[in-house]
Amino acid sequence: MKKFLVGLLAAATFFTAPQVTFADVEVPEDIYQWVHSSARGNYYFNFQQTNYAVKDDGTIDLNVIIAPTICTYDNIQIDDVLQKRRWRGLSTANYSDLIGRADYLKFDLEKGTVLITERVNLDSTFTAIDSEKDFHETPLSKFSQNDITRKFYRAILLWARSHHQLMVERSRGHLSTADAKLSLENVPIKKFDWIDSAAN
Repeated sequence: MKKFLVGLLAAATFFTAPQVTFADVEVPEDIYQWVHSSARGNYYFNFQQTNYAVKDDGTIDLNVIIAPTICTYDNIQIDDVLQKRRWRGLSTANYSDLIGRADYLKFDLEKGTVLITERVNLDSTFTAIDSEKDFHETPLSKFSQNDITRKFYRAILLWARSHHQLMVERSRGHLSTADAKLSLENVPIKKFDWIDSAAN
């Protein structure tokens, strides 16, 4: 397990900068894979539950990938979330224990989009404080080249590209007759060009 930093100090010049700390939580590495960190958060995705979606008829949809993720916050980001909730007139009950959020992502390879199907604010026990679902589908091409979110999404899709067969095996469905005949090189995740263009 990775123990998050608790005493990370910002560099001081003429004045001493305020202390910046990350939420003091342990993220199980047998479930979540760390991708990267920014000044405000640590980004993980749940590689145990990243799978293909299953259609109503029970067939696996090779064009749709579901990926649960978490981001733990530093104290500045936590304060920012609280301030924005107050400005919007939203409750801050139980937010004294806020440590981050979980985003449930839906990648559509055919359309080249990503949708946050649900965002859940988490306390230190990884229990939901509340959630929201009012998000719009976003073209992956809209993210700028150096966007940390773009890099995070690319890492998830790279993992999916390398673990196609595993995702098929553990998805709760079966391949259609046509998809079962596809060679490994021709499955959608292997041919999804955005993954490669996002590296440039």
